[in-house]
Amino acid sequence: MKRLLPLIALAAFAAPVSADNWPQWRGPKFDGHSAEKGLPAEWSGEKNVVWKLKMPGIGACTPVVWGDNVFVTSVDGDDVVVLCVGTDGKEKWKEKLSNTGAKRYKNPSGADVSDASPSCATDGKHVWASASNGAVACFTVAGKQVWTADLNKYGKGKIAIAFGSHWTPVLYKGTLYFQVMHRNAQMLVALEAATGKELWKVERPGYSKGESPDVYASATIWEGKDGAAQLIAHGNDFTTGHKLTDGTELWRVMELNPGEKKSGAWRFVSNVLTTPDLIVVPSCKNGPLVALDPAAAKGDITPENKAELWRITPTPDVVAPVRVGDTIYLCQHGPFLAVDAKTGKQLYRENVAKGYHWSNMVVADGKIYTSSQDGVTTVIEAGSTFKKIATNTLPDKLFGTPALADGRIYIRGYGYLWAIGTK
Repeated sequence: MKRLLPLIALAAFAAPVSADNWPQWRGPKFDGHSAEKGLPAEWSGEKNVVWKLKMPGIGACTPVVWGDNVFVTSVDGDDVVVLCVGTDGKEKWKEKLSNTGAKRYKNPSGADVSDASPSCATDGKHVWASASNGAVACFTVAGKQVWTADLNKYGKGKIAIAFGSHWTPVLYKGTLYFQVMHRNAQMLVALEAATGKELWKVERPGYSKGESPDVYASATIWEGKDGAAQLIAHGNDFTTGHKLTDGTELWRVMELNPGEKKSGAWRFVSNVLTTPDLIVVPSCKNGPLVALDPAAAKGDITPENKAELWRITPTPDVVAPVRVGDTIYLCQHGPFLAVDAKTGKQLYRENVAKGYHWSNMVVADGKIYTSSQDGVTTVIEAGSTFKKIATNTLPDKLFGTPALADGRIYIRGYGYLWAIGTK
């Protein structure tokens, strides 16, 4: 036994660090974080590319990863499809999600906006996917369709939104939650994940003026240290917290759309950051960024409410905030900011890659990854002072958020699914 002990210890050091799957677009804890260690900080179209797989069409989803399966959606002709790709880079199956007619929308950068923008979610047994036209489907991880649903049934008419729906389903303890927010609906919906059965639906009103009903953000989950949890909705000028059991509204962040008359050029894209002791609420178009104490959140939350900890400007317009320790990081279309999580005081403002940033940031092992549309990912060291580690370029368009799992960075470009890692 004494002779075996050194070998056991050596094997322990040699074994890979245990890490999370990436089961949905914001990661295992809905905050962009991964427990991965030793991920590469540098890559190119050839360097540290384990494999790349040609996609059948464009797509802006985040890959979701469970075990040796990677799930993405894609435009394929006139359809949106769900693909299962092995971690060896080989396609396992492809199934039709919906016929969307392959509509094309131009975003402000001039690039096509994809019908395959919402991301999947998986629990390792099933995978759930949705498309820009409101189609939802559940498949087994082997590719067998289990059920389908249509989000157009909620509200007063078909989905009416400028760039198609981008609402990613949030999976939590056997339930799928959606925020269905467009010109004809302002609702929250809960479906039983295994069957697609409707559990509840509630109206979630807003100002509904100008662009405000056009909501591209997705619902998320807040989890407290004591096991408490809430559904967080973000759209139509407000952020709201809700009971998971029936959708009852618990609190509402006010005054995100400034001015008495309310701006008509107002729509939410950036998503809420949730951590056990802090919720950070972005708005849009140089509006406010609000931090609140979830333990004290109740009723209407304004600067006079004790639940509101700080309120600063400007907000990120598209990219969701991330938190590392006592620092909140914000990425705009080039400017990158760090603020103190307790006070909102700006620690620094620097520039990263120029160009439009649609992809959300991810964090692992003290490094923050933020990507631009032009295929450029900047890697930044977490801390109260700015330190750029690397700038990496792929020959692809990047709209989806990277996924971090099993020693890899999976990036869904418009042309390819990339696996970045060491050989």
